[in-house]
Amino acid sequence: MSLLIRDARVVTAAGPPGIRRGVAMRAIGAVDRADVLVRGDAIESIVHRGGLKAPPDAKTIDARGRVLLPGFVDCHTHACWAGDRLDEWEAKLRGETYLDTIRRGAGIMATVRAVRAASESELAERLAERLERALRLGTTTIEVKSGYGLTTPDELKMLRAIRLAAGAWRGTVVPTACIGHAIDPDVPRGDFIRRTIEEMLPAVSAEFPGIAIDAYCEDGAWTVEECVRLFEAAAERGHPCRVHADQFTRLGMTEEAVRRGFASVDHLEASGRDVFEAIAASRTAAVLLPGSGFHLDGRYASGRQLVDAGAAVALATNWNPGSAPCGSVPMAIALGVRMCGLSVAEAVCAATVNGAGVLGLRDRGVIAPGARADLVLLRHTDERALAWEFGMDAVDAVVCGGEIAIG
Repeated sequence: MSLLIRDARVVTAAGPPGIRRGVAMRAIGAVDRADVLVRGDAIESIVHRGGLKAPPDAKTIDARGRVLLPGFVDCHTHACWAGDRLDEWEAKLRGETYLDTIRRGAGIMATVRAVRAASESELAERLAERLERALRLGTTTIEVKSGYGLTTPDELKMLRAIRLAAGAWRGTVVPTACIGHAIDPDVPRGDFIRRTIEEMLPAVSAEFPGIAIDAYCEDGAWTVEECVRLFEAAAERGHPCRVHADQFTRLGMTEEAVRRGFASVDHLEASGRDVFEAIAASRTAAVLLPGSGFHLDGRYASGRQLVDAGAAVALATNWNPGSAPCGSVPMAIALGVRMCGLSVAEAVCAATVNGAGVLGLRDRGVIAPGARADLVLLRHTDERALAWEFGMDAVDAVVCGGEIAIG
């Protein structure tokens, strides 16, 4: 089966293999009035308009000059959950801070209780609905974390639910075991940390070998020392590591992550220029999550300083019921440009090829011969309109693995 997309403004994001750093993030390679031929699940060729003859079996999409982008790669979400956090949101509107919510045993723990009460199939069904919503917004690859179970059976239940929902979705789901997400207040802290490292981690490793391990280092959550213990044990078992750090408080976890070569450090709202320069000098990527600043407290990581320092920057939604109830990558791009200081080109790179790089995927995030045919056709003829507009439906069609999924 073939697919021919005619007369598109193709934003290829093509370049040297791998994640882009610093000024290289600006080179998104827009080609006006081009045709893209897809065979099977891969891109075969890109030529100037009219240079390709449609194969006999090809479906054809007439782009009419509209922008064709690589499918969005949302590299940080907590999209598997049960229940809601509307009461917490109302408390926030009355002045309660996010850390205050955590300290009084609400926040994440409210979702933990709802997830524990839900079955695997219920969690999978709810996630499947969210995945379809993300697809309509242009997301073709999405990372989904566990982290709302906090016991070995419940974390495994979440990971199995993510796997179950992924199997029925037309896009790609990359699971992450965020087993260091919160501290269960009903278990003595020392016992909880020990069980997570000595019981939960081996169980996750046995059923999901090679899965990324994640933790949340923050006041009221995991300390730097506790995170290091978890990540050292994870590395011994061959797991890549990611960490939430410097969201509200700079505790030193970002420096540890950089020194240990983590795949990413995510949040960074409380980081300073010295931290950004350390990230830039490392192989660790910075993942910006501006949806949290928009929903919580108006604080945003400086993407501008990170890019200018030469760092690899990715942009994601952080979709979750508490701090970022938004699964729209276009909205994240709009915020990344307005609030994090990224250019439109940098934001597009951050949400495509660099998101794929954070997840260790080298076959997507670009429009180039041989790349996976995950594509988004916008209703705009200028890619800058994707960031200029917000809260609107920017997507006309979505292609996943060479198949038209939306449109």
